Amino acid sequence: MRAFSRRAGIRYPAAMASPPDSRPERDIFSVSRLNREARAVLEGNFPLLWVEGEISNLSRPASGHWYFSLKDSQAQVRAAMFRNRNQLLRFKPADGTQVLVRARISLYEARGDYQLIVEHMEEAGDGALQRAFEELKQRLAQEGLFDPAHKRPLPVLPRRIGVITSPTGAAIRDILSVLGRRFPAIPVLIYPVPVQGEGAGARIAAALRRAGARGECDVLILARGGGSLEDLWAFNEEAVARALYDSPIPVVSGVGHEVDVTIADFAADLRAPTPSAAAEAVSPDGQAWLQQLLRLDGRLLALLRQHQRQALQGLEGLGRRLQAQHPGQRLRQRAQRLDELDQRLRRGLDRRLARTRADLAQWQARLRGVAPAPRLARLAGQHAELKRRLRAALEHQLKERRQALKGLARALEAVSPLATLARGYSITSRVRDGILLREASEVNIGEEIETRLADGALISVVQHKAARRPR
Repeated sequence: MRAFSRRAGIRYPAAMASPPDSRPERDIFSVSRLNREARAVLEGNFPLLWVEGEISNLSRPASGHWYFSLKDSQAQVRAAMFRNRNQLLRFKPADGTQVLVRARISLYEARGDYQLIVEHMEEAGDGALQRAFEELKQRLAQEGLFDPAHKRPLPVLPRRIGVITSPTGAAIRDILSVLGRRFPAIPVLIYPVPVQGEGAGARIAAALRRAGARGECDVLILARGGGSLEDLWAFNEEAVARALYDSPIPVVSGVGHEVDVTIADFAADLRAPTPSAAAEAVSPDGQAWLQQLLRLDGRLLALLRQHQRQALQGLEGLGRRLQAQHPGQRLRQRAQRLDELDQRLRRGLDRRLARTRADLAQWQARLRGVAPAPRLARLAGQHAELKRRLRAALEHQLKERRQALKGLARALEAVSPLATLARGYSITSRVRDGILLREASEVNIGEEIETRLADGALISVVQHKAARRPR
């Protein structure tokens, strides 16, 4: 502590001015010797280590060597990677990059800094996953698994829709909500699978093969909610891509949010940006179908009336021809037959109109049964609850941040140089340039010096310089 304080230009009180007497039998280390032996201990007792952390304070001087720090949430360590090693890397690290390094422990003697000498570096976490994603994507594309010629069209009106996803996730709720709103008459079959974690990819591939073997559905939806690249990794596995390619049933991929892209999106017959969009892609619009039925009903009625008018016109023409030929008896028979045909035609038309109106009433009743009002009320309640929970979480976090700030303020006050001055120390500098004085040789006789105390400062002139006292 004494040596550190003198380097900082701090004077000791009179009681601490004289060092203890040195004894000849003591083994006194110089700073250079201390650092040299500490380096030998570190390098001789630790083998090559694997260390994972985040790069910060990365420096690339003209020498080509890299100097940076590796840190995690609680600590950091200095590191160096020399040019002959960093030239072998296949990626460009930057501040914030999560890496895995193989390094040996050393000590930089000039500053006494403990550091890592990095021999090898590779990306960790999402960086490695992204590289594996691109490699698998390129290999499968070369094999033709993403060929558009292999994509199958979706059925216009599927008999049954299969959904491969987690039965407890938000994705299945969104899908069922959309299907119920668009066309509730289509049944839905759920193939429950885990969508995250170890073994999830194999379970998804097995569900795709099982659905294809059973042939219970006309179209399949493969879906899950959003997440990080690691969370979505089950949909980037090769087994899932090959199961999608081999599936005899068209598959729509609705994995994650719109910005999320997986291998499954390329291998599926259609990629939807979200699970809800996938549900819309496989289901017809019930309202649009109802409108189409109404238009077809109107066209059918118009055609029947046109056919009736044409028939009547034809009958009238025949009647005129018969009347012109004066076939009295035959004309009466034809007139009677005409009346019968007219009645049959009207009765058939009435029956057809009655059936059409009954079908229309049935569809209207079914559509009224799936009105969105109850769901909107439920969602409003959920929104209010989430808003309350968010406000509580923000207040709790703000309280914790205030407490942390108070702790940091106390710690800052403890290491403040003003506190050191208050304990009886002082700081001395040259008046002419303000440079702090650490040794007597830095000032000349007759120069003015300023001595800063805890309260105020003293301006004095150097009249005498004492010789350096042994440490």
